[in-house]
Amino acid sequence: MKIKSAVFEKSAPTLAQSPRWMLPEFAFIGRSNVGKSSLINLLAERRDLAKASVTPGKTKLINFFRFNANWCLVDLPGYGYAKVNKEERADFNEAVADYIEQRDNLLHLFVLIDSRLTPQRIDLEFLRWLAGVEVAFSLVFTKTDKHSQSVTQANISGFKAALADFLPEPPPVFATSAEKKNGRDELLAFIAAELARAKSG
Repeated sequence: MKIKSAVFEKSAPTLAQSPRWMLPEFAFIGRSNVGKSSLINLLAERRDLAKASVTPGKTKLINFFRFNANWCLVDLPGYGYAKVNKEERADFNEAVADYIEQRDNLLHLFVLIDSRLTPQRIDLEFLRWLAGVEVAFSLVFTKTDKHSQSVTQANISGFKAALADFLPEPPPVFATSAEKKNGRDELLAFIAAELARAKSG
């Protein structure tokens, strides 16, 4: 898939305030500072489409980016950030859960995992919840340029093994590096195939 255009469309604090369109959507979610903004910029081949931050949890809104005018990439707030009060945390979790559970035009959810880490409880808890939701999802392991390929594969294998406790079949897996531009073609090919399948179905 060739990306001809990628524009920021809107930020929304809740599902109710999200764009009222039927564009097919693909969403990114992951723990804070996992590299969502960098990966969005990689797919768009633009440095500043999504604002990356060194402060974990800065993204608190649901951000919509329109690609090629006919599909949308959605940046969901990272889970696990600490610098909010309890009321904000409750609202944040509810908004994300509402979007994932109720957004009719969400075609696929990409769960971003830091490839440098062994399986983390926060990621596994989220995926355990997600297993009970009727949404197709994949795992995207980020920052693979930070270590050797053998470490990446070992951590991916360890993560798959941890998922086996509650997922009968592992989801699709992608390995990416925004720095080295790895994984871009594979992700876009997957999105193109999902778009074609949705159109024919």
